[in-house]
Amino acid sequence: MRILVVAAPLVGHLLPMLPLARTVAELGHEVVIASGGDAVARDLGGLPAVDVAQDVSFARCAARTMLAHPRLARRELAGQAGTDVVGLLFGAVNEALADAVVAVAGAFEPEIVVHEPLAPAGALAAARLGVPAVLQENSLHDGPSLVAAVVRSPLFRRALRRHGLLDELPPPVDVLTIAPPSVVGVRGGRPMRAVPDDGAGLPDWLTEPTARPRILVSRSTVAGPGGGDPMAAVVAAAPDVDAEIVLVRPADRLNRKLLPPNVRTVGWVPLSAALPHAAAVVHHGGAGTVLTALATGTPQLVVPGPGDRRFNADLVARRGAGLAVAARAITAASLTALVADTGLRDAACEVRTEIAAMPDPSEALRACEW
Repeated sequence: MRILVVAAPLVGHLLPMLPLARTVAELGHEVVIASGGDAVARDLGGLPAVDVAQDVSFARCAARTMLAHPRLARRELAGQAGTDVVGLLFGAVNEALADAVVAVAGAFEPEIVVHEPLAPAGALAAARLGVPAVLQENSLHDGPSLVAAVVRSPLFRRALRRHGLLDELPPPVDVLTIAPPSVVGVRGGRPMRAVPDDGAGLPDWLTEPTARPRILVSRSTVAGPGGGDPMAAVVAAAPDVDAEIVLVRPADRLNRKLLPPNVRTVGWVPLSAALPHAAAVVHHGGAGTVLTALATGTPQLVVPGPGDRRFNADLVARRGAGLAVAARAITAASLTALVADTGLRDAACEVRTEIAAMPDPSEALRACEW
């Protein structure tokens, strides 16, 4: 069977798709990935990929969307725009991707197209070919609602009409949902465990036990406004926190010579491997980091921010598996509570058990009828 996997041209959108894609390939099926930018520049484990975003600038699409909708932009930066801005933004992105994705699909002739919620250009290509589409969620948001938001956007509707589909897409034949129900509620679709695909390998010192709890601090891989980097606030509070604090991939502007004695730095490391050796994690609220922390049972302090980051932070806090704290409000007290509150750790461990019981990609595939 030939399967085309389509993701928006962003690393965080493609990585959650790779475990399923690799599982499909290991079962002997032919897989091609259609994405772009940094997402296809990384090691994909031998999976063939086509860059369908060579003429697409995500930054330019984002700037044009925000400038055209200033009121919505302000709400988006506060994390209060729901799916309105994401629909407009990814409507523009997918309108620009549509022709290239359709061309790749026409050449590859897939029998199934698997796409993530913010890449419905994949569903468009499937409809053009008359083959089924499968929707694989890659965040804590409900996938079908994200697809609907993009389909509502005027630019994506223009792509639909250009390809003879009027204003609608056929529904997917299956929806693979990865978010744990105790965090997001019960959803339709087929559950599948989110398997982190962020690599392997840690420096030895990061695996060694410490006399004090270890707190990892991470930041977004996507540059932009909205307070997505909690590191400055953590460093300021660090002298009054009885913990070893490790800054993961800090910004170049950070003056490492002025760090407090209990603060260390490390370059890129796979969080899925590092978090089992940590008592807690502080981060920007990206879905991948939230899910990795939940899967490892690690209490997390999530900084609410633009887009889905406030949504993610609120979900974690409501579940009791972590704290939602604005970057400017991070203090020694909040960091101490993060590692000292046994209730946070107990809730995080409950979610870890819940996620571990979800079907992995191979089990989910066995249950599928496509």
